[in-house]
Amino acid sequence: MSRVGIIMGSDSDLAIMKDASDMLEQFGIEYEITVCSAHRLPEETADFARTAIDRGVDVIIAGAGGAAHLPGVIAAYTVMPVIGVPIKTSTLSGVDSLYSIVQMPRGIPVATVAINGSANAALLAAEIIAVKDPDLRNKLIAYRQKLAEDVRTKDSRLKEIGPAAYLKFKEENK
Repeated sequence: MSRVGIIMGSDSDLAIMKDASDMLEQFGIEYEITVCSAHRLPEETADFARTAIDRGVDVIIAGAGGAAHLPGVIAAYTVMPVIGVPIKTSTLSGVDSLYSIVQMPRGIPVATVAINGSANAALLAAEIIAVKDPDLRNKLIAYRQKLAEDVRTKDSRLKEIGPAAYLKFKEENK
């Protein structure tokens, strides 16, 4: 049983949505992943949302670009949390996707992360699941502590070697 359903409107979104699957794997969270266009496969899209609970899904992450209707359509067919990931587009740099996802009508909410922010979508999904999963909650706490320690390490190095050397070090260690 998958705890998180990842759905995207096109396979061209996969390069961005893979960050979500990578993050879920890092926390040991099972997921399913699919491509299903809200416009080209409306019945299959509705079925994905309607049957998610039966498949053991707790949270859905939906990525879409352009008109970006997929997250809202998914939310219309389920009462489980839906997290929308606006995908960057060539015409408006993803702002069109962001506005489409974030401007949902009252009663059909979609949580929305930053443009191309599928890693944060996965973290939000993990936090939702962790409300009733203490082991996952502890993994998230450890993850946050590691982020903080990484910043402390960078700050120490900057203070030790100065801005010019620090930037050179960063460039050499990409």
